[in-house]
Amino acid sequence: MSALARTASAFDVDAIRAQFPILSREVHGKPLVYLDSAASAQKPQAVIDALGDVWRGSYANVHRGLHTLANETTEAFEATRGKLAAFLGASRNEEIVLTRGATEAINLVASGIGHSLKEGDEIILSQMEHHSNIVPWHFLRERKGVVIRWVPVTDEGALDTAAYEALFTSRTKMVALTHMSNVLGTKNDAKALTEIAHRHGVPILFDGSQAAVHGPVDVSAIGCDFYVITGHKLYGPNATGALYAKGDWLDRLPAFMGGGEMIAEVSEEGVVYAAPPHKFEAGTPAIADVIALGAALDWMHAHVTPEALAHEHALAEAVTAGLKAMDGIRILGEAPGKGPIVSFVVENAHAHDIAQLMDRYGVAVRAGHHCAHPLMKRFGVTASVRASFAVYNTPEEVDAFLDALRRAREFLI
Repeated sequence: MSALARTASAFDVDAIRAQFPILSREVHGKPLVYLDSAASAQKPQAVIDALGDVWRGSYANVHRGLHTLANETTEAFEATRGKLAAFLGASRNEEIVLTRGATEAINLVASGIGHSLKEGDEIILSQMEHHSNIVPWHFLRERKGVVIRWVPVTDEGALDTAAYEALFTSRTKMVALTHMSNVLGTKNDAKALTEIAHRHGVPILFDGSQAAVHGPVDVSAIGCDFYVITGHKLYGPNATGALYAKGDWLDRLPAFMGGGEMIAEVSEEGVVYAAPPHKFEAGTPAIADVIALGAALDWMHAHVTPEALAHEHALAEAVTAGLKAMDGIRILGEAPGKGPIVSFVVENAHAHDIAQLMDRYGVAVRAGHHCAHPLMKRFGVTASVRASFAVYNTPEEVDAFLDALRRAREFLI
């Protein structure tokens, strides 16, 4: 029995798909085959309903009112913080800062860490980072004279862990790495990488934007200092996300943005900041969206089961096998234990042309550099096609993907 057949017998993907209204539409007269979930996942009806319920029935600003609507909305808003803490394995709700996504969370940490850095201090990144986990650290290079040191990626698409440990010096002040590559699908051993950093007395941040949706995350078991996630990849709304910060880090970091909510008292002489995590949550947040993120986490708890995760991986493995059966296809990244992301290059064809032609058959894939210029340079390409899988994808969509790719190649080559 094939892996796809085994997962089909244990997992009812049709029941999942029925909860996603957008998956019933057609594109260019063909059934939509959505294989771009690594960019942003589609939303189940439960999340769509949660948004509407806030706007229709209980919207008010949070934390600032004493009336019924304000109390109801604040309670639901703060409930999401608790759900995020449970989702990530944090020991306390107060270790969770609500952000507008992983990008804001990384910028928050980089800005805070940067206050104490000096010229010549070093930060370790890897060649497989998303730009969101590169650019904030380049700000420190530009403004403080910090040196960025890069962990190389092997031909297989794995981090070179021996080279990683060799990068540490007495000037190393921070490590920031992806937990799962958005291009290669490589899932890094976060616990082992954390242990190495801590042996050298260096804090470590993980970008969990991809990893958190494809398997359980336990920051307490990992032991990392910071972990960031983004809501729109977790079947939730855009402009939501979270920063987990271990222990007293939120006490130690300076405030990130100034304004309402993040203060305890303001006078002409100075400011007394609110206690963390509210110290980092300036201004009116995306209230309805955060509450709907809580609904997305509830949905994931109920439906993203071990069987669902096995289903995702079986689909990616089937696509990988289909690509290997074709001539002129180069797959980027085949590290063991990788997540359900498959990126590839088609010989004598540009990735953008492939993606646009596949769209004519209803197949939505990503094409480009995937916000990972250093990784593209490492593999000697300017762009690739990426197919990424979620719990709502089907074996039939694997067949549709491979057929659309064959047709696109026939047209171009």
